[in-house]
Amino acid sequence: MSTQIIIVLVLNFIISIIGTLAYSTRLVGVRTGKIAVTYAVFNVLMLVSRTAVTFQSPLLSKFVESNPSSNELIKIFNLIIIVSGIASIVGAFLIPTFQTMFSKAVNHFSIEKSIPRLLIHSFSKTGVKYMKESIAVPVKGSITSINFKNLPKRILVYNFISVTIITAGAFSPIYAGSLVPEFRLTCLSLSPIINGIATILTSIFIDPHLSIMTDDVIEGKCSEDDFRGCVIAMVGSKVIGTFAALLIFIPASYLIAFIANYI
Repeated sequence: MSTQIIIVLVLNFIISIIGTLAYSTRLVGVRTGKIAVTYAVFNVLMLVSRTAVTFQSPLLSKFVESNPSSNELIKIFNLIIIVSGIASIVGAFLIPTFQTMFSKAVNHFSIEKSIPRLLIHSFSKTGVKYMKESIAVPVKGSITSINFKNLPKRILVYNFISVTIITAGAFSPIYAGSLVPEFRLTCLSLSPIINGIATILTSIFIDPHLSIMTDDVIEGKCSEDDFRGCVIAMVGSKVIGTFAALLIFIPASYLIAFIANYI
């Protein structure tokens, strides 16, 4: 396996873990009572994720240009998607630890009011000690206590569709460029349109619903247990949606190649 792909796998693992942990930030905001501060601190992790995405695309594009074998490319892209799914599962298991550590980070930031100081504190002797003490293992009760009747099933379906599209949409345009090399740039330019569908689902249906639930928990209209169950279900739909991208990756690639040929 080439160095390029190894780097891509590592970057994609980081991206997927951060994307999974993002679901739990609302819980941290509710528990600390500092929702705005929570998002401000989490933006640091999102910056890491966006930077990883920036490096991932050119590395993959370069690999595709250097490896014309269709079967080899399909295996590599499938492997990347599988690693994304595994990373999502790892992220799900890290949520209890992340919530404890992140709650401390939010409270520390609200006092220091400085991201650089927060980062320095995180790697200090005290910060490292707290990280070790924050390690927690998910308990079975978190799943068994979920009230499935109260879950927003429509939102879970939208999240599943959105994650599937985003996961496949990140790689299908690149592979489509290998199917029609003369329209490689056109295929790559179609990527924002594909991801735009997922963005619409997220912006119009998913985020507003979760935001309302967050406010309801703070106002006492919704129990924290129901909200936690919703977050866990959202993470579950993300994991399933990521693996489901394996089913639509090839068809989406050929559809993109077809559109690029005829627009």
